[in-house]
Amino acid sequence: MSASVSELRLSGEVRDALAGRAPVVALESTIISHGLPRPRNLAVAEELERLVRAGGAVPATIAVIDGVARVGLDAAALERVATDEGMRKLGYRDLPAALGTGAGGGTTVSATAFLAARAGIRVFATGGLGGVHRDWTSSWDESADLDLLSRTRITVVCSGVKSILDVPATLQRLETLNVTVAGYRTTTFPGFYLHSSGEPVDWAVHSPRQVAAIMRGQDALGGPESALVVANPVPEDEQLDPAMHDRVLAAALVAAESAQVTGQASTPFLLDYLVRHTGGAALEANLAAVRGNVRLAAEIAACWAAAS
Repeated sequence: MSASVSELRLSGEVRDALAGRAPVVALESTIISHGLPRPRNLAVAEELERLVRAGGAVPATIAVIDGVARVGLDAAALERVATDEGMRKLGYRDLPAALGTGAGGGTTVSATAFLAARAGIRVFATGGLGGVHRDWTSSWDESADLDLLSRTRITVVCSGVKSILDVPATLQRLETLNVTVAGYRTTTFPGFYLHSSGEPVDWAVHSPRQVAAIMRGQDALGGPESALVVANPVPEDEQLDPAMHDRVLAAALVAAESAQVTGQASTPFLLDYLVRHTGGAALEANLAAVRGNVRLAAEIAACWAAAS
């Protein structure tokens, strides 16, 4: 059920598109607020919205500003997310506190997926999902993304899960949670910075039309309100060099253990280490993946809208 205006503030463009059953693509905002250096973060945010429009869809970048959940940002709001150093990183669990205290922040996968689905948006593009951490047997550290996706009817186009995680354990967890995973023109699960993680996927789809058909299948069954993950690999010629990736990630894990970095601090520490020690190549691979996911999401949204 779509949220009321009192719960979410939809931009006029997004509201009109949803009312007219036009294609809409949700975009997360932590990549803007926390994932990229300034001022490149704003340039990338604007670029991703242009890519959605070029694919015939309406972009709905999602963030919380001054305690208001915003779905679709104007230029001023986008700039605020990119430049305000007080912006927090908001997962789903942080949303009530942010709204109640008037805080602002970029939304992670879990928060973006929730708010997009509440607004009535069916397709969401991001970089990589969170997942099960490598030391999960001792820390029980698992991203809130997985549980949220198990109970949110949305199609997430991503390049797998972040390669710093335990990919086989994450795939097993997604299976347990009944989240459908389909590789886009691939039979192996993407590795975020890498074209392939080497892990197989059970289903492969070959066109946006097929993805839309799976979405219709979800609705026809009327089962649990779980997500569809469309795993879209970064092109091989734009991936991070696999040997460099493995070498730097091994060093990053040692550095994190030495610095006693654990819990929520682990992911940003490891990702920052990868970017710095690959001379920025990890960041470029990340952006290449996000661009491809945004383009594909716009095509899926167009097929979904045409069939609705």
